Amino acid sequence: MPHRLETESRKLLGRLREALAADNEGQARLDAVVDLIADSMGTEVCSIYLFRDAETLELCATKGLQAEAVHQTRMRLGEGLVGRTAKTRSVVNTADAPASKGFRYMPETGEERFSSFCGVPIQRLGEVLGVLVVQSKDAREYTTDEVYALEIVAMVIAEMTELGAFVGEGAALSARHQQPVLLRGSIAQEGATEGLVYLHEPRVVITNPISDDPETESARLHEAIEQLRAGVDDMLVGANTADNDQKQVLEAYRMFANSSSWLRRMQEDVQNGLSAEAAVEKEQSLARARMSRATDAYLRERLHDLDDLSNKLLRLLTGQGADARADMPDNPILVARNIGPGELLEYGKKIKGIVLEEGSVGSHATIVARAWAIPLIINAKGVTREALNGDPILVDGEQGIAHLRPDETVHAAFRDKIEMQTRAQERYASIRDLPAETKCGEVISLQMNAGLIADLPSLEGSGAEGVGLFRTELQFLIRNQMPRRAELSALYSRVLNAAGGKRVAFRTLDIGSDKVLTYMKPNDEPNPAMGWRAIRVGLDKPGVLRMQLQALLRAANGQPLAVMFPFITQISEFRAARAEMDKAIARETKLGHALPVSLEVGAMLETPSLAYAPDAFFEEVDFVSVGGNDLKQFFFAADRENERVRKRYDTLDCSFLSFLSHVIKRCETSGTPLSFCGEDAGRPVEALCLAALGVRTLSMRPASVGPVKHLLRRVDLNEVRKVMDDAIADGNQSVRRAVADWLVYQV
Repeated sequence: MPHRLETESRKLLGRLREALAADNEGQARLDAVVDLIADSMGTEVCSIYLFRDAETLELCATKGLQAEAVHQTRMRLGEGLVGRTAKTRSVVNTADAPASKGFRYMPETGEERFSSFCGVPIQRLGEVLGVLVVQSKDAREYTTDEVYALEIVAMVIAEMTELGAFVGEGAALSARHQQPVLLRGSIAQEGATEGLVYLHEPRVVITNPISDDPETESARLHEAIEQLRAGVDDMLVGANTADNDQKQVLEAYRMFANSSSWLRRMQEDVQNGLSAEAAVEKEQSLARARMSRATDAYLRERLHDLDDLSNKLLRLLTGQGADARADMPDNPILVARNIGPGELLEYGKKIKGIVLEEGSVGSHATIVARAWAIPLIINAKGVTREALNGDPILVDGEQGIAHLRPDETVHAAFRDKIEMQTRAQERYASIRDLPAETKCGEVISLQMNAGLIADLPSLEGSGAEGVGLFRTELQFLIRNQMPRRAELSALYSRVLNAAGGKRVAFRTLDIGSDKVLTYMKPNDEPNPAMGWRAIRVGLDKPGVLRMQLQALLRAANGQPLAVMFPFITQISEFRAARAEMDKAIARETKLGHALPVSLEVGAMLETPSLAYAPDAFFEEVDFVSVGGNDLKQFFFAADRENERVRKRYDTLDCSFLSFLSHVIKRCETSGTPLSFCGEDAGRPVEALCLAALGVRTLSMRPASVGPVKHLLRRVDLNEVRKVMDDAIADGNQSVRRAVADWLVYQV
C-alpha cells in the first residue's frame, strides 16, 4: 500500500480517536464519526446502521441522507444492499446501486441521488453489529485501498460499540451486555440452577484500538508472535512422537503460527493506525466470517486453528485471562462454545451448571454433566457473545433455556421453581432405602449409570441397587494417549471397591460416532453413528479389547464381574467378542491370576436387528441391556444429534412399545435377564410404562432414581398396562396422553 495512503489512514484513525474521546453523548459521537469519515474519504454520504434486534437494522447516523430518516429507516437482515452486507458478512461495492441485485429504495432517505454504494460489515469476532456505508453521486466503484480503510474504521467502530461508546436512546443504541437476554437451546441434562457466568474462554476486551506509534505496536506484535511460536514448538516437542496424527495436527498449527501472510496483514493494519491487539482481532473477525461461510470440513477446521491462535496471541498482548481460575465465583455457571470431557473434569464438581453454544446430547461432556447431576443446555446460540464473566444467569434444564441477566420477575418465578424441586428431593430422600415396589407387588430394580470413580458415592445416596452401566470410554477420552492395562485395572478395582459389593456392569470401550479418541486415526465417515464404532472397533483392534478385558479380570480379583459389549448387531459379533473374553481368561489362568468368582457376559441391544437374532443368541448371552438412546434413533431413523427430527419421535409410540414387547418376550422365553438403560429409564412416566411392559431392571442417572421410585410405589402396573392396551386398541399413535391423563387421578 502506498505510503501516502497509509498516512491518510493513520490521519483518519487519529481524527476518529479524537471524536470518540470527546465528552459527548453516544448519538453526538456517532454523528461526529460519520461526518469525519465522509470528509476524510471525500464522499457525499456516510451512514452507520446498527442492529436493534437480531433481524432488524436501523439507520443510527448519517451525513448526506435526510436527517429525518435517522432512527426511522429500518430494514430486515438481507433486505436491500445494507441488509445484504450484514447477512453475507462481506463488502458490497457497486458503481450502480439501483441496478444491483437486492437494491431497495428508501424514499425517506433521499438516497436516489447517489449512484455508487460501498457497504462494509461492522463486525467483531464474527458477530455483525451493523453496517458502515459510503455513497457518492459519481458512478464508480471504491478502490481496494478505500475499502481497506473502511474495514479498519469499521473494526474500530465495532470495538467502541462493544465498549459502549454509542449508548443512547432506542434499542439500536442500547448498552450491550446489560439487558436481559433469553437464550434457547437443547436439553442435555435436566435440572434448574442459578449462579454467575464463568467463561471457559473469557473474551479479551480491547480498550486501545487506535495507536499513533506504529513502530512500538509493531515491536509488541513481533514479540508476542515469537512467544506464540515458541509455545507451539514446545507443544510439538512434548507430543507423542509415535502418534503421527497428533503430530500432523500440531504441524498444521505451527504452519499457521509461522504464516508470513498472516503476520504481514497484521503488520499492515498496525502501520495504518491500529494497535497490535486491534490488528489481531481484525484478522480474527475476518477468519470467523470466512469460517461461517466455509462448507468444507477441512477448511473450517483450519480456520478454527487460526481462530485459536488469534485468541492465544490476544492473551499474550493484553495479559488477560492469564489466571482466570482465581476469579471463579462461588456458584459458577460454566459458559463455553464447546468443551471436552478432560477440560470439564479439570473444573470438578464446583461447577453448578453448564451452557454451551455448541455440543451434542451424546457427547462425553454431556455424560460428565449427567454424572454430576448438573443442568446442561447445549446449542444455545449467542451465549458466548452475550455473556460476560460475573453476569447473573438462570439455567432451566427442563425447558432448555437460560435467562441471562434476568429481571426480578423472572428471578422470583425461577426461585419458586427451585424451591419446589428442593422439597421434592426431600420427599425422595425419605424413601431412599425402600424398594421400588408397586401396589401390585412387583419390585423393580433401579440402578444407576456411571462413568467416573467420582460417581460412585451417588450409589448409596441415590438409593440405586447397583450400577447398570459403567461407561469405560471416559478414561480413554480424557487423555492424549492409550491408557496402560495396569492403570485401567487399578481404576476398575477402585470402582468395584467403591460399589461395596453391589453389582457393576462394565461396558467395554464404546468409541466412534461422536466419541473420538485424539490419538486414534480418524475416519471420515458420512454417517459415523452407523459406521466404525463400539464393538466393531474392538473386534478390528483385538489388542485393545483384550487389554481392557484383562484389566477387568484383574480388577475383579476373585469378586463377581459383569461385562457387556456395546452395539452388538448380530450373533457372530457377540460370539467373536465372547471368544476374546475366553482368550483373556485363559491367559489370566496361565499367569496364575485370580479369576472372578462369577462372570456375566452380556450384550447391549441398540439396533433392531439384534431383536431378531437366532434363539441361540438369547441362550448364550448372560444378560441383555437395551440401550434406549441408540435404539430409538435407529428404530425411527432419526439422528439423536439432529434437533429437527429427534424430538419428533416418542419413546411411548405404540410401534416402539410393540417392538420392546417383542424383545421382552424373547428374553422371558430364554430366561435371559433384561434391563433398560438410557435417558428414558430415568423419566418417571416412561419408566412406569417400561415397567408395565415387563422390564424389571432400569438403569438411569443417580438423580432420577428418587422420582422414578416415588411414582412406581404409588401405582398398580396392571392398571397401567390396561390403560396402555386401551390406547393401542383405540388406534392412538402414542400412549403418552392416555397414561398422563390416568395418572392425574391416581397420584
